[in-house]
Amino acid sequence: MATPQEELGIRIEEALRQRFAERTAVAETYGESFASLWRAAAEHALGGKLIRPRLLLEAHRALSASYGGSVDSVAAVNVAADVELLHYAFLLHDDVIDGDLIRRRRPNLIGVLAAGRGDEPGDADLHWARSSAILMGDLLLSTSLLGFARARVSTGTRVRLLDLIEHTIVETVAGEHTDVGLSDGRIAPDLRTILAMSTYKTATYSFSLPLRAAAILAGASPEVEEHLAAIGRHLGLAFQLQDDILCVFGDAALHGKDPYSDLREGKETAIIAYARMTSAWPHIEGRFGSLTLSDDEAAAVREHLRTCGAESYAQSLVTDELAAASAVLRTAEESRSISAEVAATVRSLLARVESRRA
Repeated sequence: MATPQEELGIRIEEALRQRFAERTAVAETYGESFASLWRAAAEHALGGKLIRPRLLLEAHRALSASYGGSVDSVAAVNVAADVELLHYAFLLHDDVIDGDLIRRRRPNLIGVLAAGRGDEPGDADLHWARSSAILMGDLLLSTSLLGFARARVSTGTRVRLLDLIEHTIVETVAGEHTDVGLSDGRIAPDLRTILAMSTYKTATYSFSLPLRAAAILAGASPEVEEHLAAIGRHLGLAFQLQDDILCVFGDAALHGKDPYSDLREGKETAIIAYARMTSAWPHIEGRFGSLTLSDDEAAAVREHLRTCGAESYAQSLVTDELAAASAVLRTAEESRSISAEVAATVRSLLARVESRRA
């Protein structure tokens, strides 16, 4: 018998498979190449951790018990699936921007499409693959937005959901735009800008969106939604900071990301912002952002980052954000705007984020 967690995953996967099956069937009208693109996208979009939709449904279950919504709402499952489609749309565009061909330790959609005619993709292969990824990302972004608009909920709930998804898309794109500007040297890499970028790019859609959508679907008040949005921002920033730490100091075999990719790409993070202010920076600057950086050179850069205190500083920021999320939760509990059951769900989420250490 499936556990509650497994049941959530099954329901989300079923909703996602249905989405892709319906759209692949329609795509057949426009030729085999277009239908093949949908099938390839489905293969890569399915089978993930489903962090965001699971969070939405877990929060919705707790909120519904407190505010009278339906615990097993079909609308919640469908919106959760649409959140995952939004996530995959952002990943596709992100892979194009970053020039990545690998994700989850295997070729991503671009890598698969580019390698279709040989082991070493040429310029034409990469153009085809990246163009296809951009177009598929656009389609999935549209599909997600339409899913929110077509949710079987009251008019008032639909308006709140649409306001939320609009805000989420704008803020996430603003964060990505800043990230590109930082990487390309168009925006000054100060710590405040980097932390704001991380909040917009990751926290908004990965944590605040599912928590806020759950509150809206459960019929919770705007006050509850605001508390959960703030908690989501702090947790999301902690999560992104942890990701940055793992990419430089973690075990690539465990976290599944390309080792030293952030150093080779010249990704501006809180780690790098801190290092710029130390005497170690002259030893790092010449190698940072070099696509030809060898593993030995990258290891040397990592050691400089560690000894100058950048790793410890980034870890302290994670601790601060987790503490801030806990403080918001305590305030919400004291004002009785969040029930004990909802608070327990948030604490479980806090514990899961806390456990992600390098």
